[in-house]
Amino acid sequence: MAKPIYILNGPNLNLLGTREPEVYGTETLADLEQRCIRKAGTLGLAVEFRQSNAESELVDWIQEARANGAGLIVNAGAYSHTSIAMLDALLACDIPVVEVHLSNIFRREPFRHQSYISGAAKGVICGFGGLGYELAIEAMASAISDA
Repeated sequence: MAKPIYILNGPNLNLLGTREPEVYGTETLADLEQRCIRKAGTLGLAVEFRQSNAESELVDWIQEARANGAGLIVNAGAYSHTSIAMLDALLACDIPVVEVHLSNIFRREPFRHQSYISGAAKGVICGFGGLGYELAIEAMASAISDA
């Protein structure tokens, strides 16, 4: 069986649907997972979908994806703006990486305009809510087929 695309979600994304719905929408993380499974399935891909509030666990999963995944989609949440550890782990990956954010980080507070992990990503998708995950899966399918 082909290697899956890892989709990793960072802190507070477990609160989707109830946390600031005016910013993040009303879809839950479980809704997003099902949306990703369906989209990947239409492209003949499988996903490994995970969420953690712990930076160290996310770093461990990035390293796991490096060995066991075809590609990596990451919404690091607040760690996007703070985590050099995640950046270093992503830079060590030799698989395609796509960064995704539900909100447009450039229309928000100035501290959110800088994402450390963008330096390791093939591309960044932000501001399209849950659709951004589907767009990331499409971009990943293209990156995998080009590899």
